[in-house]
Amino acid sequence: MSLTVAKSAVPARAALALGLTLLLAGCAGPNPRDPYENFNRAMFTFNDTVDTYALKPAATAYHTVLPSFVQTGVNNFFGNLADAWTGVNNLLQGKGEAGLSDVTRFALNSTLGIVGLFDIASEAGLPKHKEDFGQTLGTWGVPSGPYLMLPLLGPSTVRDTAALPVDITGDIWRYKEPTYIRNTGTALRVVDQRAGLLDASTLLEDAALDRYEFIRDSFLQRRESLIHPDDDNAPKRKRKNDESAYEAVPASESVATEEKTAAASDAPTPKEVNSGALAATSVSP
Repeated sequence: MSLTVAKSAVPARAALALGLTLLLAGCAGPNPRDPYENFNRAMFTFNDTVDTYALKPAATAYHTVLPSFVQTGVNNFFGNLADAWTGVNNLLQGKGEAGLSDVTRFALNSTLGIVGLFDIASEAGLPKHKEDFGQTLGTWGVPSGPYLMLPLLGPSTVRDTAALPVDITGDIWRYKEPTYIRNTGTALRVVDQRAGLLDASTLLEDAALDRYEFIRDSFLQRRESLIHPDDDNAPKRKRKNDESAYEAVPASESVATEEKTAAASDAPTPKEVNSGALAATSVSP
């Protein structure tokens, strides 16, 4: 029964994403990348409050109390589940070699790695990738659309938001029974992912004058680099006072910034746990 409810929630999520897009379309602002800035900043403040008083303390306690090998096992387990969906997306993007590598990773870690608790595949020389359906749509030529800050789920775009229901469907953990184990595991996955960003979020708090703009710009730049990784020679962009105006600057000027923001670009709720967090709201009690 709970699985039926969860599956039926996916079309509703798609309709919600479309409705949100149509709602926001009527309040566009001057910045073509971020026309819904007022809404996004409100959601950013809400997410930041939730993170400050709930998620970050839980992640800090998790990082402090649990032995490192337990944390590694949890991260490996959910990372292994994600490899299966990554493999599907790599194949959909025409990356046959990477897709087969991901499928092999999943098979190897699920068996010899004891349901993914040990990352045997990396030791065997199979690299780990991270792909989602938003990246697949981008590879197919679907434009990202405006930036969106989603409640609880964090930075996104219109394209990635529309892709969320597909990512949720592709999340293996979503089908885990019984429900209480699935929900407990989902909460554990979110806390584990947040614990991995503790250092990055501290750096972000220390470095950014306007954390909203810092996260937005680094997120959009990182997503573009994930979808078009071969555009290494493309000039980086530096924001001017005019929201819609940009000037090209040498890539060397932005290397240090990229290194500091690569991990922080998804904080405090990383993209890879979007499907898990949203799945927790799609199950019956």
